[in-house]
Amino acid sequence: MLSTIVKMRIGLYSWVERLTPILDIALRIWIARVFFLSGLTKIQTWETTLLLFEYEYAVPVISSQLAAYMATAGELILPALIALGLFTRFGLAGLFVLNLVAAISYPDISPAGIQQHIMWGLLMVVLLIHGPKLFSVDRWLDKKFGN
Repeated sequence: MLSTIVKMRIGLYSWVERLTPILDIALRIWIARVFFLSGLTKIQTWETTLLLFEYEYAVPVISSQLAAYMATAGELILPALIALGLFTRFGLAGLFVLNLVAAISYPDISPAGIQQHIMWGLLMVVLLIHGPKLFSVDRWLDKKFGN
């Protein structure tokens, strides 16, 4: 009886493990989409973006114009890297920092907005720890060049 339970448990875990790469790529694409669409919104209304960074967002240390350029570039480039699985951990770390700064620097963010940023941040940390897994350019490069 006990050996049957152990075999069922091993079979179930094995089945779930095979789903991990699918879940990882789905989460990578979902996170990438959220931030990429935000970047597209910024470039579609660039004058508004500059005004928001100057008068609404309280980005510390750097000028509002530089912050606008950096945030927009980050929201367009890093999600592409994450979705492809190319320099995945670098992209996730960069997007994590961008997400953190966005959550901190917007003074009128709602509790729901904070929760959303926390959820995105936690998912990015999980993906960063997991690494790009099976469906990624990083994995292909590792296999190709022997890492």
